[in-house]
Amino acid sequence: MLLPDRRPGVSVAFADVRKAFGAVQVLHGVSFDIQPGTVVGLLGENGAGKSTLMKILAGYELPSGGEVRIDGHAVRLDGPRAAEALGIAMIHQEFALAEDLTIAQNVFLGHEIRRGLGGIFLDNEAMHAETARVLEQVGLRARPDTPVKRLIVAEKQLVEIAKALQKRARLLIMDEPTATLTPGETERLFALIARLKSEGVTMVYISHKLDEVERVTDDIVVMRDGRFVAGRKTAEVTRREMANLMIGRELSDLYPPKSAAPAGAPRLKVTGLTVPGWAKDVSFEVAAGEILGFAGLVGAGRTELFEGLLGLRQASAGRVEIDGTEVRLRSPREAAKLGLTYLSEDRKGKGLHVDFGLRQNLTLMALQRYTKPLLDAAAETVALKTSVDEFGIRTGSLDIKASSLSGGNQQKLALAKVLHPDPRVIVLDEPTRGVDVGAKRDIYFLIQRLAREGRAVIVISSELMELIGICHRIVVMRGGAQQATLAANEDISEEVLIAHATGTH
Repeated sequence: MLLPDRRPGVSVAFADVRKAFGAVQVLHGVSFDIQPGTVVGLLGENGAGKSTLMKILAGYELPSGGEVRIDGHAVRLDGPRAAEALGIAMIHQEFALAEDLTIAQNVFLGHEIRRGLGGIFLDNEAMHAETARVLEQVGLRARPDTPVKRLIVAEKQLVEIAKALQKRARLLIMDEPTATLTPGETERLFALIARLKSEGVTMVYISHKLDEVERVTDDIVVMRDGRFVAGRKTAEVTRREMANLMIGRELSDLYPPKSAAPAGAPRLKVTGLTVPGWAKDVSFEVAAGEILGFAGLVGAGRTELFEGLLGLRQASAGRVEIDGTEVRLRSPREAAKLGLTYLSEDRKGKGLHVDFGLRQNLTLMALQRYTKPLLDAAAETVALKTSVDEFGIRTGSLDIKASSLSGGNQQKLALAKVLHPDPRVIVLDEPTRGVDVGAKRDIYFLIQRLAREGRAVIVISSELMELIGICHRIVVMRGGAQQATLAANEDISEEVLIAHATGTH
């Protein structure tokens, strides 16, 4: 049978909650309350302890000390099912999906609907019908029997949201839910949040997008370095004050001063590139010292275009030149040898080997530098220490797996990895996805530094203000076709980019 209708939202109290992973103390006596039926924005830089605290609330981690109270009662949440029994569900920033299973199988994984005597048969018809209902709620136009591995990143995010909705949660934790969504999908999610709130559901909204926090939350809670810093009514604090509370200092201008657009010969020139089913006859060039942006809605073909360029997808036509010499790129490894490197939007799936150590991840694309002929682990460690300092990677130890880092610090490690071979052309796909406002600023200044060093930089991003703030020019794609190439000057706006991306210009 299907789960019963949703019950009223729950209240939560964290009382001196502590958490340590080995010798690393992650949470230091966190205490605050969440009122039932409210939407609370949980803010903090990467490594502040937000996700760890929410994993404790959702049953994925046990606290090392202190207690969690639900509706006034101390509880022991020793697994996600214990939390789900109390109506607590979490939408993860890093997808917890079984790629080889269908959408419906993922939505009902671990709590399948059964029929027949003793429930020996799966009721696939009921599960498909219920999955179709929640997919419609989140706006994902896909059949319930579609394998998850066929979905793009944004569609997987919607499946995660659908999983939580199906459980009729009384407390819903959203960890960076709009990181890969288009403006239209984000609006649909906000409407869903408003409806759930009207039904009395309690929600915790973790996001680095302060405009979203300002719009959808009632209260904010700020954490820093594993500690509770402040609790405020959202209406009583500005975005700038939120940012300052998060980083513990005054945040100066987010974007670096933009240098003049270079006028030299193209460092990378692409002519008539076609990736069957995704992009058709796309041409662009980017000069040394230039930052070129790619905008477009989900499904516009931006990521797939560059996967075709790098040899990750079949490209049926096109000419590629690097510094005036025609090249044929059959794989990312071959591209890297020619000076072109690519950071995937899928940090966990394609950007890093999360079960490898930090050192192994950093040097993987430049191993020839450390084999003389045997691997020089000491030199790798020196390189890692340098990158940790340069990129601001927060880690209690250098001898841990990449999976132990917070999402934002994994992103910084992925950036360090693709830059370690010293490329001439850099393609960054959603480089600030899941990254806090302080780290975003660091990455923007890093991108500008790379351009000033004479590299050509391409940034694919769903955050239009990000593209306007850091790029010299922006290519807008729609339905696999190149719609426009615009100068990112004072005359350009988000509305102009959206008009080109939707075909309404």
